[in-house]
Amino acid sequence: MLADYHMHTSFSDDSNYPMKDCIERAISLGFDEICFTEHIDHGCSTSFCCNCDEYYQAFSKYKNQYEDKIALKFGIEFGAQAHHKKYFDNIFESYPFDFALLSFHQVEDKELWNQDFQSGKTQAEYNRIYFEEMFNTVNVFDNFSVLAHMDLMRRYDRFGEYPFANVKDIVEEILNLVISKGKGIEINTSSFRYKLKDLTPSIDILKLYRQLGGEIITTGSDSHRAEQVGTQIPYVRDVLKSLGYKYFCTFDRMKPIFNKL
Repeated sequence: MLADYHMHTSFSDDSNYPMKDCIERAISLGFDEICFTEHIDHGCSTSFCCNCDEYYQAFSKYKNQYEDKIALKFGIEFGAQAHHKKYFDNIFESYPFDFALLSFHQVEDKELWNQDFQSGKTQAEYNRIYFEEMFNTVNVFDNFSVLAHMDLMRRYDRFGEYPFANVKDIVEEILNLVISKGKGIEINTSSFRYKLKDLTPSIDILKLYRQLGGEIITTGSDSHRAEQVGTQIPYVRDVLKSLGYKYFCTFDRMKPIFNKL
């Protein structure tokens, strides 16, 4: 079974990709199931705000239209921080989501991509604070399924790869918390198009999650355009098997379904 559980269309502010085209592309690539995860971020000048009414209306139409060709799931990507919990809870409770990614695009109400958050901090400081914010947010959030691109900071770290050993303690605390809440993590194949030296999350994190007893894991391309749909998902499935994982997850109404790798 092939599933892509991190996909953006024109309902995300950073994509112009029509949902219908995305579905047909996934079908042409042999995918059995896909989950749309349109962006909602809050608290920054560049916040994304998906129109969920229009998104759900289009999703429902295509779900019926393509039901005999591919399974479609209704998801969301929350770019969250702990102090905006109520904002995201209100959205979550208003729609019948199958799946919710919890992402960390901002810290201290400052963006990572433009170096606003990192500015004025050492590499050690901003890496530590990034994971501390993640821990604090996971600690108070319940309405999510998995952590998206957990070590996203690596994409925006202008000083290069920061040693995993320096943050292993806080990463372990986060993973233990995720597991205790019955949540999971994703393996995000955008690492290939950003030409990172490792997967996202890193092999170190994937190994640690497995050692701690983590079982819920999804595969997602983080696609925003046609050529990104399903990228390298068969490859990362093989990586997961080599690390001892036996299953990957799909979701229905926020409940994980375990599929053999």
